[in-house]
Amino acid sequence: MTLEDLKSDFAVLDDWQDRYRYVIDLGRELPEMSDGDKNENFRVVGCMSQVWLKPIQTHPTLKFLADSDAHIVKGLIGILMIIYNDKPPVEIVNTAIEPIFAELGMEEHLSPNRRNGFFAMVEKIQSYARAAVQS
Repeated sequence: MTLEDLKSDFAVLDDWQDRYRYVIDLGRELPEMSDGDKNENFRVVGCMSQVWLKPIQTHPTLKFLADSDAHIVKGLIGILMIIYNDKPPVEIVNTAIEPIFAELGMEEHLSPNRRNGFFAMVEKIQSYARAAVQS
């Protein structure tokens, strides 16, 4: 799925409850992350839920495995994977999430804690990308 597909899908969903269910479904489609990867090395600090994010350098792109113990957070990870997964690190670093976040209507429908966690995940993804650019 592309970002344009995601935006199109969000546009046809009339209310936030439908979007909420859709986001949860996106989380269900994430590849399985092994229990061994769910450790402090890959934990995202700043999320109220448990979140793990593991980078995989695949030259010339960067892929991620991610998981959470909360359904909606796992769905938010699904959105971030559509935006950032399997992209060159430079593109990841240069992709501003705020306009996408606003266009999807996320600002008015996430609690401040979920919003902070979402942006903590973005920061972790972009920090991995910055490290890959520098190497």
